[in-house]
Amino acid sequence: MTAAAASLPELVEGRTVVVRVPATSANLGPGFDTLGLALSVYDELVVTTLAEGELEIHVSGEGAADVPRDASNLVVRSIAFAFEAVGRRLPGLRLEARNVIPHGRGLGSSGAAVVSGLLAAKGLLEGEAEFGPDTLLRLATELEGHPDNVAPALFGGLTIAWLDEHGPQHKKLLVHRGVSPVVFVPEFTMSTSVARSLQPLQVPREDAVFNVSRSALLIAALTQSPELLLAATEDKLHQSYRAQAMPQTDVLVRALRQAGFAAVVSGAGPSVLVLADGPGRRLEAAELAATVGNTPWEAHMLAVDFKGGTVRGYAEGST
Repeated sequence: MTAAAASLPELVEGRTVVVRVPATSANLGPGFDTLGLALSVYDELVVTTLAEGELEIHVSGEGAADVPRDASNLVVRSIAFAFEAVGRRLPGLRLEARNVIPHGRGLGSSGAAVVSGLLAAKGLLEGEAEFGPDTLLRLATELEGHPDNVAPALFGGLTIAWLDEHGPQHKKLLVHRGVSPVVFVPEFTMSTSVARSLQPLQVPREDAVFNVSRSALLIAALTQSPELLLAATEDKLHQSYRAQAMPQTDVLVRALRQAGFAAVVSGAGPSVLVLADGPGRRLEAAELAATVGNTPWEAHMLAVDFKGGTVRGYAEGST
């Protein structure tokens, strides 16, 4: 803690904020480490300030048995990171988390935890410190390592994220109303670090050009022309290299695509995202998925989340 931070007054005990953050699916096929989509599955968090040094963590839902209940908790670390960034003393905290986003399934659970912590800090410090969109994205990227999941979790919709000399940047786009996502979630998990380790450091020039063309087409398909989604979600940069680590996912993606569905690995996997061009088509995809292999897949019929993460004061209800 800096001397300036130590000299600032502590927050009043009992200040409470409520945070809601959507799941995300990154890559979307060809848009590796660049494209992300916010989905209508949400983790919810209530954070209350306590006396300095106190920490209470209550978790229910997904991953509850495995989430740390000490200062190593990712939400707590994210709150602490935000407080340190603006030179404020970290108060004691009570966290009540209701996790709905599956853990280790390629739906941005760690990015959601990071964003939840940062938005909680923003709410707790409202009127005392400012956290604009650029600051939130920068802090989230520093914690998560890359912006493709945290950008849609923060801002909602379809996001293009990139890094330049000024840090992480993003552009939010509205998704065509005809795009109907469905996510197939298995019981098994996949480590993001393991998935990344399977990719080569260099790829053929032809594969790079292929993905550039498909990424450009995917923006058009998602925003204007959903009928192009099957061609637009083709990929040669990462999915084939990761297939050996999750063969069940690879089998499902191939079966769905052969039947004409725009199926991709969600994030690092092992979940499968289908970007259907209508609600009826995703029902057909679910029927097909139920017949593929011996792996049970839980189908989640979702919408695109357009708001991103939100925070409000518990008592006053301000957004």
